[in-house]
Amino acid sequence: MDIRYDFKAIEAKWQKYWEENNFYQVKEDSQKPKYYNLEMFPYPSGNLHMGHVRNYAIGDVVARFKTMKGYNVLHPMGWDAFGLPAENAAIKHGHHPAKWTYDNIANMKRQLKSLGISYDWTREIATCKPDYYKFTQWMFLKLYEHGLAYKKYSAVNWCPSCQTVLANEQVVEGKCERCEATVEKKQLEQWFFKITAYAQRLLDDLELLSGWPEKVKTMQRNWIGRSEGCQFSMQVEETGDEIPVFTTRPDTVFGVTYMVLAPEHPLVEKISQGKPQEKEVKAFVERMKYLNEITRTSNETEKEGVFTGAYAINPMNGEKVPIWIANYVLMEYGTGAIMAVPAHDQRDFEFARKYNLPIKVVIKGEDSPATAEEMTAAYTGDGVMINSGSFDGLTVEEGKKAVIAYMEEKGIGKGTVNYRLRDWLISRQRYWGAPIPIIYCENCDIVPVPEKDLPVLLPENVEFKPNGESPLKYVEEFYKTTCPNCGREARRETDTMDTFVCSSWYFNRYCSPHETEVPFDKKAVDYWMPVDQYIGGVEHAILHLMYARFFTKFLYDIGMLSCVEPFTNLLTQGMVLKDGSKMSKSKGNVVSPEEIINKYGADTARLFILFASPPEKDLEWSDQGVEGCYRFLNRVWRTVTSYADKIASVDLPDKSEVFDREAKKLHYKTHATIKKVTEDIEERFNFNTAVSAIMELSNTLNDYAHGETQNLKVIKEAINAMLLLLSPFCPHICEELWHLIGNQNSIHLERWPEYDPEALIQEEIEIVIQINGKVRDKINVAPDIGEEELKQKVTEHPRIKELTKDKKIVKIIVVPQKLVNIVVK
Repeated sequence: MDIRYDFKAIEAKWQKYWEENNFYQVKEDSQKPKYYNLEMFPYPSGNLHMGHVRNYAIGDVVARFKTMKGYNVLHPMGWDAFGLPAENAAIKHGHHPAKWTYDNIANMKRQLKSLGISYDWTREIATCKPDYYKFTQWMFLKLYEHGLAYKKYSAVNWCPSCQTVLANEQVVEGKCERCEATVEKKQLEQWFFKITAYAQRLLDDLELLSGWPEKVKTMQRNWIGRSEGCQFSMQVEETGDEIPVFTTRPDTVFGVTYMVLAPEHPLVEKISQGKPQEKEVKAFVERMKYLNEITRTSNETEKEGVFTGAYAINPMNGEKVPIWIANYVLMEYGTGAIMAVPAHDQRDFEFARKYNLPIKVVIKGEDSPATAEEMTAAYTGDGVMINSGSFDGLTVEEGKKAVIAYMEEKGIGKGTVNYRLRDWLISRQRYWGAPIPIIYCENCDIVPVPEKDLPVLLPENVEFKPNGESPLKYVEEFYKTTCPNCGREARRETDTMDTFVCSSWYFNRYCSPHETEVPFDKKAVDYWMPVDQYIGGVEHAILHLMYARFFTKFLYDIGMLSCVEPFTNLLTQGMVLKDGSKMSKSKGNVVSPEEIINKYGADTARLFILFASPPEKDLEWSDQGVEGCYRFLNRVWRTVTSYADKIASVDLPDKSEVFDREAKKLHYKTHATIKKVTEDIEERFNFNTAVSAIMELSNTLNDYAHGETQNLKVIKEAINAMLLLLSPFCPHICEELWHLIGNQNSIHLERWPEYDPEALIQEEIEIVIQINGKVRDKINVAPDIGEEELKQKVTEHPRIKELTKDKKIVKIIVVPQKLVNIVVK
């Protein structure tokens, strides 16, 4: 038998075999429990990186394990194929985004296949294909039909050089990532999805997700940001305009000494017009256009503002308070206006001190200052209301309820629940995205494209302008159309949809990817959905996962789905680091998966990336670690091939078999390993410790194989178990060796091994004896031996007595059932 492990030939051979025999193609089967296993689909950037390999290797272990456990496993793959990089490549290199994208898909698909991942490629989808985005547009129409898609003016990032809107990720340190011009804020009419209508359900249903990491659920809770309080209006003294404000502290309303509007607030220009402050207000508003939200609201950014010259009336006490504008108030959050209570809000306190504004104490704690002059910081603790008229003496909690009740009785305001979550802006002034299926008619106004006319196709013959504008605005055959209602000349919407729309429902399409009349077959999604295990980076914890949950709830509401949550369990894998940093071309620390596969094979690449760290932790790349995994697979190869002919016709041991001491050790180790690996994969996803246990079994097997006596039945049992347990991690080498030892069927169609509890009952266990931490001998003892008896046996062992002669035993450390360490001087 050839002892050389020819991974290139072996991996090519079995990848071809699996593909030709449709090994991973699945269909609904009511006789089997289903298991939907899914990794987040990638953007087709052109090349896999080690983060991809980790993600897909983790998913493949789960898929193969569940298949061997008897589940009907759906494990699909596709491409999140729309997006800005393809468009930028088109502008820079003159390639059409479609060609760039499909070329990249072909390359990445080839790379994925070289890893031996068990995907059902008959279900492959690409979001840029008309047969897919037809139904992304269908989703838009359904949301529009139910009042959840609407158009309004909104502040956007605008590049004056490129003359186009930029997504937040295209703005780098306040500049356009393409031309480096300073980005400003501009009001444009944009399409939105009303995700806020689902805010409370998105929050409440987090309780259903017991299989999600707590940190992800916390991030979603914070993003939704539910807060209880009240909303009321302050009236502008001069004009009578109402300015609505929301507060979580209605108990402090008598302490309002000024109010603040966002610089973008529509009333700013009106209330400052003709005032001495008008010029200064305009300059401040203009300056704020060039600062993004993160910068403006950062704790490190100095809070600054300008007095508008106008005043508002506090409806609770009739007091007149000045109206300011400031950088830390945003139009997109709340009502774009706040009541400022500097005595009881630190940000307001600092602002008031800076601009010499009044501070009025209205909550008195046990030891808190009663006057503004004594204060060095805002008081935000508990206490009782003071300087608040008839509400004096109420506690904070009593005061909140009483003030809201009073406001509602007098028609001043009402108790309100507010959310930090904002509606989802989906308009993108770009070409490479799903066209928004809307028509504008002078006679009929906004008209949705009829479902029968979907998809609204992206024109292929487009010219990409160097200024970055979407070419759709200039393609007459695209934007010129007729109104489906009245037949008059009309104009198509030239914005495309945010790519997150495409990825908010793709997991349903995998269930029946070839449907032409509906997005997915109801019977198929009822069988497969929800996804049992979803795997991907924690960077998607907010947007993608929130949007996917929103879409699922909407599709449930309109009867398309039977589940209210898309992903039962979520695993967020850590990053792959090198030299302590995330791999990147700029840092010169990128390791190419293809190089590793060419040098060591896919099985080695997979094994290292699963063995080096628990999946949820970051993984530090190690060339030595890769080498170690390669050497281990070679040892497995040599061990199994050396016994292939000897064990081919040997039976496995039965329960009545009587073993000698050494055979019993291997028999025990085999079943203990089956138990350990099964629990590590099934219960904890501790792939690293599972691999470690398989390596220990390999070592025990090798030790036994070099012993004086050999029981081929026990060796075959150990080899079978080792290959079966290792096969989800290293599918190619295990498939090859499985056939070499005389099996006809694929190892991946075998049932997962089960351990025999009786085999784990040990008459003796081996205890390692150390002196000052160095291994000096081993002894066999009863597994239930007491600690004192064990110490006595160890110290009276002839070799140990010899080594400790003339030395003082300081202490004896016992690790139960493992080792005894004697500390001597």
